[in-house]
Amino acid sequence: MSTTTQVGIDDISVYVPQLYLPISTLAEARNLEYAKLNKGLGLEAMSVPDAHEDVATMAANAVLDLLRRNELRPQQIGRIYMGTESSVDGSKPMASYVLDMLTQYYEADYGRDCLLNCDVVDLTFACIGAVDALQNTLDWVRGGTDRIGIVVGSDNARYELESGGEYTQGAGAVAMLVRQNPGLLVVDSNWGVASRSVHDFFKPLRTYTKAQITTEVLAAAGYPASDAQSITDQAAEGLLSHPDHRVEIHRDTPVFDGPYSNACYQQRIGEALQHYACQAGVAAAAPVADDWHRLIFHLPYAYQARRMYSELYMQESQKRGDWARTAALIDMDWPEREAFDTDAAYEKAKAGYLRAVTKTERYRRFVEEKIEKGERASSLVGNLYTSSIFLSLVSTLEADLQEGRELTGTTLGFFAYGSGSKSKVFTATVAAGWRERAQRWQLMQQLQQRRELDYATYERLHRGLQQQSVAEPEGSFFLKSVEQTEGVRQGARSYGWREHKAELQEAKQA
Repeated sequence: MSTTTQVGIDDISVYVPQLYLPISTLAEARNLEYAKLNKGLGLEAMSVPDAHEDVATMAANAVLDLLRRNELRPQQIGRIYMGTESSVDGSKPMASYVLDMLTQYYEADYGRDCLLNCDVVDLTFACIGAVDALQNTLDWVRGGTDRIGIVVGSDNARYELESGGEYTQGAGAVAMLVRQNPGLLVVDSNWGVASRSVHDFFKPLRTYTKAQITTEVLAAAGYPASDAQSITDQAAEGLLSHPDHRVEIHRDTPVFDGPYSNACYQQRIGEALQHYACQAGVAAAAPVADDWHRLIFHLPYAYQARRMYSELYMQESQKRGDWARTAALIDMDWPEREAFDTDAAYEKAKAGYLRAVTKTERYRRFVEEKIEKGERASSLVGNLYTSSIFLSLVSTLEADLQEGRELTGTTLGFFAYGSGSKSKVFTATVAAGWRERAQRWQLMQQLQQRRELDYATYERLHRGLQQQSVAEPEGSFFLKSVEQTEGVRQGARSYGWREHKAELQEAKQA
């Protein structure tokens, strides 16, 4: 551990929407084999935002819970840095809306300027944005005295209906309190990084000519396409009225190549681990992660880590000198490139060998000890994009607490990934106050209290057709409105706070 000032995560808060869709319900609607999703990918349920929720409300709810639980005044918070890839604005950060909601909540007690000097910004790099925000905030906290920062990841991992990613969806936010001498995790200053520009998963601006749009509408209405250009030229207001030839449309559903993204994930975490070893002074021939008590991963689906880590497991075992014990359990030899005519054939053989590694008893025991606890919440929530690695952290620590494990002084290894693509590998030491903090989270209890959706309601929410909230907000922030009229306020989002009904009743009686 570095001899410089100890900084890290002091506490964590998780906000998950109150609605969920069982994966079995989706499988039935899509005519998919549930066992493949459940046993193969570890999926049980996905969190679904209600009509009044977006990434900003989820983030604000997580941050408020963190502030209240730790009895912090808003003036003590120097920054709120937010990781998200679900922003609904190309300029104004979602973190500024979080600031607005928190100001509304605290204004009566602390004044309108209670968060005036709080720095806010969004960081976007697919699923690794909140990790970037954490690294940046750790450096900021280390550089001063009495600095307190909050890092929050918030996303709605939304895919097209009937797409290959639909069953991995999820939504929620995780907020972390970052300060010196933290009670939960002390984060080491050595970080491994690996970045390459690829197109494994991205959300481009889709462009369409105005004539294309008009032609499509006319065809759907049964009119001749020849009228398209003249109608487009006459448009006086709305979508087609601006002078640009093309219309740019942003959709929050991605363009993605699942197998390629998995390959990028696997390559980047290996490269980042190698870079981490250099930063930490680990000899090239020595295993890197032997002393890491638990491994915490970004989980786009619950079983991603156990499926992707097999090659690193093999490499670490080879450095340790005990790989022969595992290799003896595999009924095939490691494929050599020169034995294959094409790269594709070689990669297929290599993937087959690594799948065989994951089925060995030794690897299964490794997963059970190092990885499995972090999968439990992901199975019930789904992909949280920027928050998923931190949901895995909370899931791991809460499980170890319930099982009576003592983690103080142990090392956790983190494998973060963001498509596009980048990985970061870092470590943290569990602090003496971890049990006290983990006892307050009650994540699994929260998940048990959610409301189950039927498929029809899920689809209405997904399509944006559900105008009324399925479960009215209570004790939470909510989206009140989005300005629709053209002008200087077009698209402006307004938010509010609603108390619990029981608290309102108590206030009336008082």
